[in-house]
Amino acid sequence: MSVSSLILVFVGGAFAGTFGVMLGLGGGVFLIPFLVLVLQVPMHQAIATSIVAVIATSSAGAAMNLERQTVNIRLGMTLETTTVAGAILGGLTASFLSATVLARIFGVLLLAVSGIMIWRRAPSDDSGGGDGVLPAAYYDESRQTVVTYSVNRLPATMGVSFLAGNLSGLLGIGGGIFKVPAMTLLSGVPMKAAAATSNFMIGVTAAAGAYIYFAHGYVNPVLTASATLGVFAGTVVGVSIAKEFTTRTLTILFAVVLLIAAFQLLTRS
Repeated sequence: MSVSSLILVFVGGAFAGTFGVMLGLGGGVFLIPFLVLVLQVPMHQAIATSIVAVIATSSAGAAMNLERQTVNIRLGMTLETTTVAGAILGGLTASFLSATVLARIFGVLLLAVSGIMIWRRAPSDDSGGGDGVLPAAYYDESRQTVVTYSVNRLPATMGVSFLAGNLSGLLGIGGGIFKVPAMTLLSGVPMKAAAATSNFMIGVTAAAGAYIYFAHGYVNPVLTASATLGVFAGTVVGVSIAKEFTTRTLTILFAVVLLIAAFQLLTRS
């Protein structure tokens, strides 16, 4: 790849890392369309690049979120038991599907996700409350108060996590597009805690599927290194500025971006 292409990959990775960590999505949902549509990277190679870069997103973001104590570690590790199983299955399945089929699946997924992001209620950081399991608490800097909550309907959220893991291994996305809504809407986890916990989980999920793509020769070291550096830089920025933006505004903005990317993927595939 040329130097200019690598710079574009870095910029795209930074963009994906910044907004991926802010919304707990990992960044793959933004990075893959960018690699495929802008740089004409083959679909399987773009997915492999995204999976490795997502590990960087999780590593950088999780460290800062753990320091702020917004991550519910017990919830994250509980959900990982089903998420990793789904990721391994998805990674194995991906090797038998063509790039065209993967592009169409991803395009349909983006359409569904954009609809969820636009129409669901504005995220809230109110206390989850209830008499659920895995009680936790964190200090909300924007509200200057301690938020306490517990986890409701854990089995249902674990089921969604299996689906999220399967899609992560199949499509190279972090899975947060399903895990964050599941944690907030099904289990009553506050938005900030759900996004931070999702980001904490993403690296483990991606690592489970990364080896399979590496074994099939889909990992381009130069491309992946440039994207990973960009995602890492963007993640650091995203965690730092997240509190300055309204989550609802960001959600609507990038739902529009997803709609455009989905249209391009479906028409070109």
